Amino acid sequence: MDDKPTAKDNARNGEATAEKQREIQREQDRKEPQESGGAKDDGGVQTGARKYPDSYPSQHLDKPGQEADMDLKPLFEAPDYRGSGKLTGMKALITGGDSGIGRAVAVLYAREGADVAIVYLASHDDAQETKRCVEKEGRECLLIAGDLKDPQFCKDAVEKTVQAFGGLDILVNNAAFQEHAHSLEDITDERMEETFTTNIFGYMRMARAALPHLKKGSCIINTGSVTGMRGSKNLLDYSATKGAIHAFTMSLASSLIDKGIRVNAVAPGPVWTPLNPADQSSREIVEFGKSTDFKRAAQPEELSPAYVFLASPVCSSYITGIVLPITGSVG
Repeated sequence: MDDKPTAKDNARNGEATAEKQREIQREQDRKEPQESGGAKDDGGVQTGARKYPDSYPSQHLDKPGQEADMDLKPLFEAPDYRGSGKLTGMKALITGGDSGIGRAVAVLYAREGADVAIVYLASHDDAQETKRCVEKEGRECLLIAGDLKDPQFCKDAVEKTVQAFGGLDILVNNAAFQEHAHSLEDITDERMEETFTTNIFGYMRMARAALPHLKKGSCIINTGSVTGMRGSKNLLDYSATKGAIHAFTMSLASSLIDKGIRVNAVAPGPVWTPLNPADQSSREIVEFGKSTDFKRAAQPEELSPAYVFLASPVCSSYITGIVLPITGSVG
């Protein structure tokens, strides 16, 4: 008898974890100060192909946060980005690919010629929209719902990707759980375990499951964070996991270089994705990203070309073990 969990089992586990994360969020929300705040209209720096938002609506989302529910939708389609076959014939798996940075990366990977599997927790509407966008680029998209805290699910997700596409060339570890706290004393063991098991254990388990299928020329890209480089007084556990991801990236790169498998990370600063209005209060989110030198948060499409660069053998064949900071600030 096969005791492996079914797709329905994995989806139920994802829903249960999403509800656990919402309870962690509600517990923190009850501790929030009630002072009022307002956005400063300093005007963000614009250097891109189109103008990006530099002010943000007062909104607080329930975890895990759906892009479909955001009052100001993130920009992810990169209409001025022209594909040139950098990933033709390649197969990619992206965790947390239903929204935010993961969705933007999925779209550009498809535009560059890759088929894409999306692993996500429970935001089914967002996942379907990402699938639609990938297929609009003329590539296949596989949706896999479940909880990365489950080691068996990580193995199943990789196996389903390989079965569907006939192989795996690119693993993007991108899924994350984040909940702020004003004191270490507010971080319960349950919350700590949720953050670490999702953010760093999930990355290591996905990489471990993918390795038997990766070959010379394949790559792993991890999403780190500026908080893993500088720390954050209100994101103690999250920052610690991001620092661990950076160290894991460099260590795994050294471990796999003789096999011709590259491992790199991107360390974003503030990016307008569902993760942030699902963490910060409606008073705080209006100031999101304004402390950067750009005086605004990035949009996901401003990050996704870096993931193409690090994935493409014609762009980065001599690069491994780096943590690429895209923080919106000098240095």
